[in-house]
Amino acid sequence: MRTEPSTAPGPSAPSVRTAAAPRRRGSARPLALAVCILLLAVAVLLSLAVGSRSLPLPEVAHALLHHDGSDPASVVWDVRVPRTMAGVLAGAALGAAGDLIQALTRNPLADPGLLGINAGAAGGLVFALTVLGLTSLWASLWFAMLGAVISSLLVYVLASGGRGGATPERLALSGAVIAAVFTGVSQTMMLLDAQTLDELRFWSVGSLSRSGDTTLAALTPFVAAGLILGLCLVKPLNAMALGDDTARALGTSLNTTRALGLVAVTLLCGAATAAVGPLVFVGLAVPHIARLVVGADQRWMLPLCILLAPALLLLADVLGRIVVRPDELDAGVITAVIGAPVFILLVRHRRTVTA
Repeated sequence: MRTEPSTAPGPSAPSVRTAAAPRRRGSARPLALAVCILLLAVAVLLSLAVGSRSLPLPEVAHALLHHDGSDPASVVWDVRVPRTMAGVLAGAALGAAGDLIQALTRNPLADPGLLGINAGAAGGLVFALTVLGLTSLWASLWFAMLGAVISSLLVYVLASGGRGGATPERLALSGAVIAAVFTGVSQTMMLLDAQTLDELRFWSVGSLSRSGDTTLAALTPFVAAGLILGLCLVKPLNAMALGDDTARALGTSLNTTRALGLVAVTLLCGAATAAVGPLVFVGLAVPHIARLVVGADQRWMLPLCILLAPALLLLADVLGRIVVRPDELDAGVITAVIGAPVFILLVRHRRTVTA
Protein backbone atom coordinates (compact mmCIF):
# COMPACT_ATOMS: atom_id res chain seq x y z
CA MET A 1 0.00 0.00 0.00
CA ARG A 2 1.46 3.33 -1.11
CA THR A 3 1.52 6.24 1.29
CA GLU A 4 1.84 9.87 0.35
CA PRO A 5 5.09 11.51 1.48
CA SER A 6 4.58 13.79 4.41
CA THR A 7 5.11 17.51 3.88
CA ALA A 8 5.58 18.22 7.59
CA PRO A 9 9.08 19.20 8.62
CA GLY A 10 11.15 16.34 9.91
CA PRO A 11 12.60 16.17 13.37
CA SER A 12 15.86 17.63 12.13
CA ALA A 13 14.30 20.94 11.08
CA PRO A 14 13.59 22.40 14.53
CA SER A 15 16.85 21.05 15.87
CA VAL A 16 18.74 22.91 13.15
CA ARG A 17 16.93 26.14 13.98
CA THR A 18 17.43 25.78 17.73
CA ALA A 19 21.08 24.91 17.29
CA ALA A 20 21.72 27.96 15.12
CA ALA A 21 20.88 30.45 17.88
CA PRO A 22 23.43 29.08 20.40
CA ARG A 23 26.10 29.08 17.68
CA ARG A 24 25.39 32.71 16.80
CA ARG A 25 25.23 33.64 20.46
CA GLY A 26 28.46 31.78 21.20
CA SER A 27 30.34 33.71 18.53
CA ALA A 28 28.99 37.00 19.90
CA ARG A 29 30.00 36.36 23.52
CA PRO A 30 33.63 37.57 23.31
CA LEU A 31 32.44 40.61 21.38
CA ALA A 32 29.84 41.35 24.07
CA LEU A 33 32.51 41.24 26.79
CA ALA A 34 34.75 43.55 24.75
CA VAL A 35 31.89 46.02 24.24
CA CYS A 36 31.11 46.01 27.97
CA ILE A 37 34.76 46.67 28.83
CA LEU A 38 34.78 49.60 26.40
CA LEU A 39 31.48 50.90 27.80
CA LEU A 40 32.84 50.71 31.35
CA ALA A 41 35.98 52.61 30.33
CA VAL A 42 33.86 55.35 28.73
CA ALA A 43 31.64 55.55 31.83
CA VAL A 44 34.69 55.88 34.09
CA LEU A 45 36.11 58.71 31.97
CA LEU A 46 32.78 60.54 31.94
CA SER A 47 32.44 60.12 35.70
CA LEU A 48 35.87 61.67 36.20
CA ALA A 49 35.21 64.55 33.80
CA VAL A 50 31.55 65.54 34.29
CA GLY A 51 30.15 67.36 37.29
CA SER A 52 29.20 70.79 38.59
CA ARG A 53 32.59 71.77 37.21
CA SER A 54 33.30 69.79 34.06
CA LEU A 55 36.90 69.13 33.08
CA PRO A 56 38.26 68.39 29.58
CA LEU A 57 39.57 64.86 29.19
CA PRO A 58 43.19 66.01 28.64
CA GLU A 59 42.98 67.92 31.92
CA VAL A 60 41.59 64.83 33.65
CA ALA A 61 44.44 62.72 32.27
CA HIS A 62 47.00 65.29 33.44
CA ALA A 63 45.43 65.37 36.91
CA LEU A 64 45.52 61.56 37.15
CA LEU A 65 49.17 61.39 36.12
CA HIS A 66 50.37 64.44 38.07
CA HIS A 67 48.81 64.84 41.50
CA ASP A 68 50.38 68.29 41.89
CA GLY A 69 47.89 69.83 44.30
CA SER A 70 46.26 72.00 41.65
CA ASP A 71 42.54 72.66 41.74
CA PRO A 72 41.69 70.20 38.92
CA ALA A 73 43.87 67.53 40.53
CA SER A 74 42.12 68.03 43.87
CA VAL A 75 38.70 67.76 42.23
CA VAL A 76 39.67 64.56 40.42
CA TRP A 77 41.54 62.80 43.23
CA ASP A 78 39.60 63.95 46.29
CA VAL A 79 36.06 63.85 44.89
CA ARG A 80 35.65 62.02 41.62
CA VAL A 81 38.09 59.12 41.88
CA PRO A 82 36.54 57.81 45.16
CA ARG A 83 33.04 58.36 43.78
CA THR A 84 33.86 56.59 40.53
CA MET A 85 35.58 53.67 42.24
CA ALA A 86 32.63 53.30 44.61
CA GLY A 87 30.34 53.19 41.58
CA VAL A 88 32.48 50.50 39.94
CA LEU A 89 32.58 48.36 43.08
CA ALA A 90 28.92 48.82 44.01
CA GLY A 91 27.75 48.26 40.44
CA ALA A 92 29.81 45.09 40.03
CA ALA A 93 28.52 43.83 43.38
CA LEU A 94 24.86 44.51 42.58
CA GLY A 95 25.11 43.08 39.06
CA ALA A 96 26.75 39.88 40.29
CA ALA A 97 24.36 39.60 43.25
CA GLY A 98 21.35 39.97 40.96
CA ASP A 99 22.62 37.25 38.64
CA LEU A 100 23.42 34.90 41.52
CA ILE A 101 20.08 35.35 43.26
CA GLN A 102 18.18 34.72 40.02
CA ALA A 103 20.22 31.58 39.44
CA LEU A 104 19.78 30.34 43.01
CA THR A 105 16.02 30.88 43.09
CA ARG A 106 15.51 30.08 39.38
CA ASN A 107 13.33 33.20 39.32
CA PRO A 108 14.13 35.76 36.59
CA LEU A 109 12.19 38.43 38.52
CA ALA A 110 14.27 38.03 41.67
CA ASP A 111 16.57 40.76 42.90
CA PRO A 112 18.95 40.96 45.90
CA GLY A 113 16.20 42.50 48.02
CA LEU A 114 14.20 39.27 47.68
CA LEU A 115 16.29 37.63 50.41
CA GLY A 116 15.79 40.53 52.81
CA ILE A 117 19.39 41.73 52.50
CA ASN A 118 18.44 45.35 51.81
CA ALA A 119 16.02 45.33 54.73
CA GLY A 120 18.67 43.77 56.97
CA ALA A 121 21.22 46.43 56.00
CA ALA A 122 18.71 49.17 56.75
CA GLY A 123 17.90 47.54 60.09
CA GLY A 124 21.57 47.43 61.09
CA LEU A 125 22.02 51.07 60.15
CA VAL A 126 18.93 52.14 62.10
CA PHE A 127 20.15 50.19 65.15
CA ALA A 128 23.56 51.89 65.02
CA LEU A 129 22.02 55.36 64.75
CA THR A 130 19.12 55.00 67.16
CA VAL A 131 20.27 52.63 69.89
CA LEU A 132 24.03 53.13 69.91
CA GLY A 133 24.11 56.73 68.70
CA LEU A 134 26.90 56.00 66.19
CA THR A 135 27.01 58.56 63.39
CA SER A 136 30.37 57.93 61.72
CA LEU A 137 30.37 56.55 58.19
CA TRP A 138 32.63 53.66 59.17
CA ALA A 139 30.30 52.54 61.98
CA SER A 140 27.25 52.88 59.73
CA LEU A 141 28.86 50.73 57.05
CA TRP A 142 29.83 47.95 59.42
CA PHE A 143 26.48 47.81 61.22
CA ALA A 144 24.59 47.84 57.93
CA MET A 145 26.76 44.96 56.77
CA LEU A 146 26.11 43.15 60.06
CA GLY A 147 22.36 43.58 59.57
CA ALA A 148 22.61 42.10 56.08
CA VAL A 149 24.53 39.08 57.42
CA ILE A 150 22.01 38.48 60.21
CA SER A 151 19.13 38.75 57.75
CA SER A 152 20.72 36.23 55.39
CA LEU A 153 21.41 33.78 58.21
CA LEU A 154 17.80 33.98 59.38
CA VAL A 155 16.56 33.44 55.83
CA TYR A 156 18.71 30.36 55.32
CA VAL A 157 17.85 28.85 58.71
CA LEU A 158 14.14 29.40 58.11
CA ALA A 159 14.32 28.01 54.55
CA SER A 160 16.35 24.95 55.60
CA GLY A 161 13.78 23.65 58.06
CA GLY A 162 11.82 20.55 57.13
CA ARG A 163 12.35 18.08 54.33
CA GLY A 164 13.98 19.12 51.08
CA GLY A 165 16.28 21.76 52.53
CA ALA A 166 16.56 25.31 51.23
CA THR A 167 14.64 25.04 47.97
CA PRO A 168 14.27 28.11 45.71
CA GLU A 169 10.66 28.56 46.78
CA ARG A 170 11.52 28.41 50.48
CA LEU A 171 14.38 30.87 50.06
CA ALA A 172 12.07 33.36 48.35
CA LEU A 173 9.29 33.00 50.91
CA SER A 174 11.67 33.13 53.86
CA GLY A 175 13.30 36.23 52.40
CA ALA A 176 9.93 37.96 52.09
CA VAL A 177 9.09 37.16 55.71
CA ILE A 178 12.43 38.33 57.12
CA ALA A 179 12.36 41.47 54.96
CA ALA A 180 8.90 42.35 56.30
CA VAL A 181 10.07 41.89 59.90
CA PHE A 182 13.21 44.00 59.46
CA THR A 183 11.31 46.69 57.57
CA GLY A 184 8.64 46.94 60.27
CA VAL A 185 11.19 47.20 63.08
CA SER A 186 13.27 49.76 61.18
CA GLN A 187 10.30 51.98 60.39
CA THR A 188 9.14 51.89 63.99
CA MET A 189 12.56 52.94 65.27
CA MET A 190 12.81 55.67 62.62
CA LEU A 191 9.49 57.19 63.66
CA LEU A 192 10.75 57.43 67.23
CA ASP A 193 13.94 59.30 66.27
CA ALA A 194 13.84 62.32 63.94
CA GLN A 195 17.62 62.34 63.43
CA THR A 196 17.59 58.72 62.28
CA LEU A 197 14.69 59.49 59.94
CA ASP A 198 16.65 62.33 58.31
CA GLU A 199 19.77 60.17 57.95
CA LEU A 200 17.91 57.20 56.48
CA ARG A 201 15.89 59.38 54.12
CA PHE A 202 19.06 60.30 52.21
CA TRP A 203 20.61 56.83 52.40
CA SER A 204 17.46 55.03 51.24
CA VAL A 205 17.45 56.89 47.90
CA GLY A 206 20.81 55.43 46.86
CA SER A 207 23.66 57.79 46.07
CA LEU A 208 27.37 57.79 45.21
CA SER A 209 27.89 61.41 46.23
CA ARG A 210 29.07 60.67 49.78
CA SER A 211 31.60 58.05 48.74
CA GLY A 212 35.14 58.60 49.96
CA ASP A 213 38.24 56.72 50.98
CA THR A 214 36.44 55.26 54.01
CA THR A 215 33.70 53.88 51.78
CA LEU A 216 36.23 52.28 49.45
CA ALA A 217 38.21 50.76 52.33
CA ALA A 218 35.08 49.14 53.76
CA LEU A 219 33.61 48.10 50.41
CA THR A 220 36.60 46.57 48.63
CA PRO A 221 37.32 43.43 50.72
CA PHE A 222 33.68 42.33 50.86
CA VAL A 223 33.10 42.87 47.14
CA ALA A 224 36.34 41.10 46.21
CA ALA A 225 35.48 38.09 48.38
CA GLY A 226 31.92 37.94 47.05
CA LEU A 227 33.00 38.14 43.40
CA ILE A 228 35.62 35.41 43.83
CA LEU A 229 33.12 33.14 45.58
CA GLY A 230 30.47 33.82 42.93
CA LEU A 231 32.84 33.00 40.08
CA CYS A 232 33.75 29.73 41.82
CA LEU A 233 30.05 28.75 41.80
CA VAL A 234 29.62 29.09 38.03
CA LYS A 235 29.81 25.35 37.29
CA PRO A 236 27.36 24.15 39.99
CA LEU A 237 24.94 26.96 39.12
CA ASN A 238 24.92 25.80 35.49
CA ALA A 239 24.17 22.29 36.71
CA MET A 240 21.34 23.52 38.96
CA ALA A 241 19.76 25.30 35.99
CA LEU A 242 19.08 21.83 34.51
CA GLY A 243 16.97 20.86 37.52
CA ASP A 244 17.69 19.44 40.97
CA ASP A 245 17.69 15.79 39.89
CA THR A 246 20.06 16.41 36.99
CA ALA A 247 22.32 18.53 39.20
CA ARG A 248 22.54 15.72 41.77
CA ALA A 249 23.33 13.23 39.01
CA LEU A 250 26.18 15.50 37.91
CA GLY A 251 27.58 15.45 41.44
CA THR A 252 26.45 18.91 42.56
CA SER A 253 25.67 19.42 46.24
CA LEU A 254 22.53 21.54 46.16
CA ASN A 255 22.55 22.63 49.80
CA THR A 256 26.25 23.54 49.70
CA THR A 257 25.83 25.51 46.48
CA ARG A 258 22.83 27.41 47.81
CA ALA A 259 24.55 28.14 51.12
CA LEU A 260 27.72 29.42 49.42
CA GLY A 261 25.62 31.36 46.92
CA LEU A 262 23.76 33.02 49.77
CA VAL A 263 27.09 33.94 51.37
CA ALA A 264 28.27 35.50 48.10
CA VAL A 265 25.03 37.45 47.64
CA THR A 266 25.20 38.67 51.24
CA LEU A 267 28.78 39.88 50.86
CA LEU A 268 28.05 41.62 47.57
CA CYS A 269 24.64 43.11 48.16
CA GLY A 270 25.21 43.80 51.85
CA ALA A 271 28.41 45.75 51.25
CA ALA A 272 27.04 47.70 48.27
CA THR A 273 23.77 48.55 50.01
CA ALA A 274 25.56 49.57 53.20
CA ALA A 275 27.93 51.86 51.28
CA VAL A 276 25.68 53.59 48.74
CA GLY A 277 22.11 52.62 49.69
CA PRO A 278 19.59 50.39 47.91
CA LEU A 279 19.98 51.11 44.18
CA VAL A 280 16.87 49.65 42.57
CA PHE A 281 16.71 47.86 39.22
CA VAL A 282 20.50 47.49 38.86
CA GLY A 283 20.57 43.94 40.18
CA LEU A 284 17.21 43.16 38.57
CA ALA A 285 17.54 44.46 35.00
CA VAL A 286 21.23 43.84 34.25
CA PRO A 287 20.97 39.99 34.40
CA HIS A 288 18.09 40.18 31.92
CA ILE A 289 20.20 42.22 29.50
CA ALA A 290 23.12 39.83 29.90
CA ARG A 291 20.87 36.81 29.37
CA LEU A 292 19.56 38.25 26.11
CA VAL A 293 23.10 38.80 24.85
CA VAL A 294 25.06 35.72 25.98
CA GLY A 295 22.40 33.25 27.09
CA ALA A 296 22.03 31.58 30.48
CA ASP A 297 25.54 30.11 30.67
CA GLN A 298 26.97 31.48 33.92
CA ARG A 299 30.52 31.25 32.57
CA TRP A 300 29.67 34.23 30.36
CA MET A 301 26.67 35.75 32.07
CA LEU A 302 28.28 36.47 35.45
CA PRO A 303 31.36 38.26 34.02
CA LEU A 304 29.09 40.27 31.72
CA CYS A 305 26.96 41.37 34.69
CA ILE A 306 30.11 42.34 36.61
CA LEU A 307 31.15 44.63 33.72
CA LEU A 308 27.78 45.94 32.55
CA ALA A 309 26.23 46.89 35.91
CA PRO A 310 28.95 49.37 37.00
CA ALA A 311 28.97 50.94 33.53
CA LEU A 312 25.22 51.56 33.68
CA LEU A 313 25.40 52.78 37.29
CA LEU A 314 28.16 55.28 36.48
CA LEU A 315 26.26 56.53 33.42
CA ALA A 316 23.17 57.02 35.60
CA ASP A 317 25.28 58.93 38.13
CA VAL A 318 26.73 61.13 35.37
CA LEU A 319 23.24 61.82 34.01
CA GLY A 320 22.14 62.83 37.50
CA ARG A 321 24.91 65.43 37.60
CA ILE A 322 23.82 66.94 34.29
CA VAL A 323 20.02 67.18 34.29
CA VAL A 324 19.67 69.67 37.18
CA ARG A 325 23.12 71.26 37.09
CA PRO A 326 24.57 72.79 39.26
CA ASP A 327 22.57 70.56 41.62
CA GLU A 328 22.47 66.78 41.34
CA LEU A 329 19.96 63.98 41.23
CA ASP A 330 20.99 60.88 43.16
CA ALA A 331 21.91 57.81 41.13
CA GLY A 332 19.09 55.88 42.79
CA VAL A 333 16.52 58.29 41.34
CA ILE A 334 17.95 57.95 37.83
CA THR A 335 18.13 54.14 37.97
CA ALA A 336 14.52 54.00 39.15
CA VAL A 337 13.19 56.42 36.51
CA ILE A 338 15.07 54.78 33.63
CA GLY A 339 15.21 51.22 34.96
CA ALA A 340 11.47 50.71 35.37
CA PRO A 341 10.45 51.20 31.70
CA VAL A 342 13.58 49.42 30.47
CA PHE A 343 12.77 46.42 32.65
CA ILE A 344 9.18 46.37 31.38
CA LEU A 345 10.48 46.29 27.79
CA LEU A 346 12.86 43.46 28.67
CA VAL A 347 10.07 41.39 30.22
CA ARG A 348 7.80 41.99 27.21
CA HIS A 349 10.62 40.99 24.85
CA ARG A 350 11.22 37.83 26.88
CA ARG A 351 7.53 36.88 26.68
CA THR A 352 7.54 37.49 22.92
CA VAL A 353 10.59 35.26 22.45
CA THR A 354 9.24 32.43 24.61
CA ALA A 355 5.73 32.58 23.14
